[in-house]
Amino acid sequence: MPKRRAKSSAKSAKPTALTAGLQKALTKCRKAELVALLVELAEEDRAIFRRLTAQFEVAAPPQELVAATRRAIADATDFDVREINHNFSYDHAAYDEVKRNLGRLITLGQLRPAMDLSLELMDRGSYQVEMSDEGLMTYEIEECLAAVIKALKKCDLPPGEIIGWCSAMLKKDRVGFISEEALRALRDGFAA
Repeated sequence: MPKRRAKSSAKSAKPTALTAGLQKALTKCRKAELVALLVELAEEDRAIFRRLTAQFEVAAPPQELVAATRRAIADATDFDVREINHNFSYDHAAYDEVKRNLGRLITLGQLRPAMDLSLELMDRGSYQVEMSDEGLMTYEIEECLAAVIKALKKCDLPPGEIIGWCSAMLKKDRVGFISEEALRALRDGFAA
C-alpha cells in the first residue's frame, strides 16, 4: 500500500485529551501573541508555512511565488534514497502548493517563469517517479503541469518558444510518460 503524507484537516471536531490543555492555554492568549507564534512556526517549518498560506490564501508577488514554488518542488520531489524501488512517502501538500503557485503565476501573467518551473518539476519529478516502485506521484506531477499546458494553448507567445518548451519537457521526462500526450499534442498543434 502506498504511503502518502496525509493532509491534515484545518477543522478538528473536538480537542483530544492531548490537545485540550493546549487549546485552553491558547484561548487565553492575545491575538498578537498568536500571530507572532504562528509566524515564528511558519519561519521554522515549511509545511506549516505552506498550510497557513494556503488556508488564508496569502498573496505574494511573482518573485516570491517563484522562490516558494522552487522550494515546494524540492520538498515534493524529495525522497530517501534508501527507499528506492519502494512506494515511499512523498509530500502531497508540497505538490498542492506547486500546483497552486503555478496557477497563481499564470493568473499574474508570469507564464515564462511558470514554464521554467515546470521544466524543473519535470526533471526532479520524473526522477522521483523513476526511483519509486509504482510512480504513484505521477498524477500529482501531471496535475501541476496541466495548468501550464492549458495556458500555453491560449497564450500569445511565439510558436517556436512553445514548441521548444514542449520538446525540452519531453526530453527532461526520465520515464517517458508524464503528460506525454498533452505535451506532444501541444507541440504538434503549434508546429502545424
